[in-house]
Amino acid sequence: MTYLSRIRINPLREKSRLLLASPHAMHGAVMYGIPDAPTDQRILWRLDADDPRRPMLFVLTATRPDWSHLVEQAGWPDADGEHAAIRDYAPLLAQIAVGREFAFRLTANPVQNTPTPVKPTPTQIERAEEAKRRSFRIGHRTADQQLAWFLSRTEKWGFDVPLARTDPAAPGLQSSAAEQTPPPREVRITARERRSFRKKNAGNNPVVLHIATFEGRLRITDASAFTERLLGGIGPAKSYGCGLLTLAPLPGVRQGR
Repeated sequence: MTYLSRIRINPLREKSRLLLASPHAMHGAVMYGIPDAPTDQRILWRLDADDPRRPMLFVLTATRPDWSHLVEQAGWPDADGEHAAIRDYAPLLAQIAVGREFAFRLTANPVQNTPTPVKPTPTQIERAEEAKRRSFRIGHRTADQQLAWFLSRTEKWGFDVPLARTDPAAPGLQSSAAEQTPPPREVRITARERRSFRKKNAGNNPVVLHIATFEGRLRITDASAFTERLLGGIGPAKSYGCGLLTLAPLPGVRQGR
């Protein structure tokens, strides 16, 4: 079975500040919630901090978790409300079918592989000298690059992003430049961030990630490939809060089977 959890985080707690500041620390806290987790189990998580006063942690697991340690250390253990909601993922998976449309959110780490970084770090220079054949994973840093990375891969992920529902310009008012511009899609980047943190016993070199959060509307084109990405995640840096694709019904849309 698969479970999607949502945990409320209290940003004023001392433990919370550590977890919110370090994806490495948050990854460790997430792993503590999975008893006897097999090493081959893919665990996805994402921190949504749209409201900095009420951050929400989402976690997808293949076994039922226990988040009592997070509630006690980083939540509101004595307050009213549902502190850690755990839901069976099967009802959502049963809705996956070609042609279905959903609203979605994804926080990802858009990257490219290149053998010659434009501005190599000292570590990259050292690695290049040791192994000329090895390429480097470089994060896309601009919004245009990150959006292009996302849209160029949706087909292999089993979905497409429909064209934006906007009216075209009146005849004679559209510029020649606009005619050459790809039509807009139903997706936007709602947040971008550069994350830098250190791992224990990993030397002096920090881990640096360029993160983007995508939101919009998608249409399923390959149910098998799409389900695989839902359960396995999208892109690199999955241990550090990237790759979890979540879905929601589109407002006002009823879809039959």
